[in-house]
Amino acid sequence: MIWKHPSYPVTKKFKVQRSAAKVMATVFWDAKGVILLDILPQGQCINAARCCSTLDRLKKAIHCKRPGLLRREDDLISELRNWFDNLDVDFFRVGIHSLLSRWQKCIDLHGDYVEK
Repeated sequence: MIWKHPSYPVTKKFKVQRSAAKVMATVFWDAKGVILLDILPQGQCINAARCCSTLDRLKKAIHCKRPGLLRREDDLISELRNWFDNLDVDFFRVGIHSLLSRWQKCIDLHGDYVEK
């Protein structure tokens, strides 16, 4: 135990071990099912290079699944816009409103690890 003056700030306890049960997965799907499932290898993190690699794999997966559907990036953008345009308004409303409670947890914990 460490003794210190009551006016000193509380020492933060950080999570020292990675959870073996958590896995980062990125999933892309359409009305017919999953197009790409990308599992992030343990010990790696998401960065710009990883995002670009995943999007390149997505483009190839879409082209292989439905040859001729997407020949240019403009077509991909058009397909994505159509998908978002056809989503129910509740999809966006629920997602945005859930951010408030998540942000509040982060603020309450002063940016420390947030457990669900």
